[in-house]
Amino acid sequence: MKKLLTTSLLGAALIAGVAQAQDTEHLRFGVDVPYEPMEYRTPDGELTGFDIELGNALCEQINADCEWVVQAWDGIIPGLLARKYDAIMSSMTINDERRQTVLFSDPYIKPPSAWFAAADSGIDAVYPETLKGKTIGVQRGTLQDNYVTDMYGDVADISRYTTADDLVLDMDAGRVDIAFLDFPVGKSTLLDSEDGDYVTVGDMISEPEKYFGEGFGIAFRPRDEELAGRFNEALATLKENGTYDEIYAKYFKTQQ
Repeated sequence: MKKLLTTSLLGAALIAGVAQAQDTEHLRFGVDVPYEPMEYRTPDGELTGFDIELGNALCEQINADCEWVVQAWDGIIPGLLARKYDAIMSSMTINDERRQTVLFSDPYIKPPSAWFAAADSGIDAVYPETLKGKTIGVQRGTLQDNYVTDMYGDVADISRYTTADDLVLDMDAGRVDIAFLDFPVGKSTLLDSEDGDYVTVGDMISEPEKYFGEGFGIAFRPRDEELAGRFNEALATLKENGTYDEIYAKYFKTQQ
C-alpha cells in the first residue's frame, strides 16, 4: 500500500510538472545589438541591457519564457512579419509610419535624441549654417535618420551606419563631424568612451512627434492584439510594484 501511495504521489507530481511546463508560454523577441545601454552583450557574451531585463521581467509577469533573436535593424520588422519572432523589443520608436505595419504596446520609455561631436570640433550649435558641408552620422533606418535627412540633407553629407559602434569608429577616425543618436546610446558609446573626448552639442531633442514619436514600444503583428494587451497589463503591474523603477535605475542615472 505504501509503495502504491508513493507511486501515485510521484505520478501526480510528474503530471503537475508537465502541466506547469505546458502552461509556460514560449515567446521570441527580435532585438538589434549592440545598442548600449538598451541591448548589448557583456564581455562574456551574455545579452543584457534595459530592454532585455525589462522584457524578461514582462515575460515572467505573464508566465512566459523569453528567447531573444538577434536581427539587424533594417530587417527587424520584415522578420516579425515573417514570424521569425513574436514581437520586437529593441528601442523601437512608436510613430504613425510604423503603425501602418505593426501593432505597438503602450510606451515603456521615451529617451531624447542628442547631437554628439568631438570636444575640439568647433561645432558649438546646430543650425543649417553650422552643419553646412559637414558629415553627419546616424544609424540607418532610425527616426534620427529621418529627422536629419529632412532637416539637413540639403546642406550636409549624411553617413548611415548599421550599428552605433560602426558610427563611433568613423567618429574616432575623423570621418564623421557630428552624430545624432538616442541620448542613452550616444552617452554610452561616445561620452563615456575612453578612446575619445566627445560632448553634446545644443539641446536634447524629442519633438516634433512626427519624427520622434511617443516613446519606445514593443511591436507585434497587427493580429496579436490579445498578446499586446497582456504585455500592457504586465507593464502597468511592473510600474506599480517598483520592478520597473529598479531596472530603470540600473541603466539610467538621471530621472525619467
